[in-house]
Amino acid sequence: MSFDVDVRKTLGDHVVAARFVASDGITLLWGPSGVGKTSVLNMIAGLMRPDQGHVSIDGQMLFDDSAAINLPPHRRRIGYVFQDGRLFPHLRVRANLLYGHRLAAPENRWMSLQAVIDFLGIEHLLGRWPGTLSGGEAQRVAIGRALLSGARALLMDEPLPSIDPARREGIMDVILRIRDELVLPIVYVTHNPAEADRLATRKIELMPSSR
Repeated sequence: MSFDVDVRKTLGDHVVAARFVASDGITLLWGPSGVGKTSVLNMIAGLMRPDQGHVSIDGQMLFDDSAAINLPPHRRRIGYVFQDGRLFPHLRVRANLLYGHRLAAPENRWMSLQAVIDFLGIEHLLGRWPGTLSGGEAQRVAIGRALLSGARALLMDEPLPSIDPARREGIMDVILRIRDELVLPIVYVTHNPAEADRLATRKIELMPSSR
């Protein structure tokens, strides 16, 4: 499984551009604030349309401006874990997880609800409301929802800053298990050097660029 990304987009007075090929493991997008790391994730996910370039995963073209290909996000089979988790506040944990399960076509469901619950150790959280979860608990649920969506790869946009240091190590262990046991490629954004050094298989540096 591999990413092939070559995207470029003008946003105001600057250009966001990234070009890389990445196989299994954790690919870290690195660079100063404002360089466009989150925008690159959004272009991979299909939430933002590049001005030019292409995005493919496992040989399937998701976006190619020259061929007029632009698959919608729900057809890309890429899970997205945001900084704040973005759980549905009106749904308990079990229902949040099942929302991800319902997003996946039956033939793309490669992990069962119970397998995800066991993998993440969240059985005791199933009846809770998102507003009662700690930052680390919420991110475990967000990761579980992404896995249940039939994802063949994950995007993670600074998933750890809102988590207290005592629980941060546990979430990093989960991310490493996803890399090593589930063998899902991950594209990851962080500003934390220690986090980057522990998690990254490779680093892609994004540089500021003006129009």
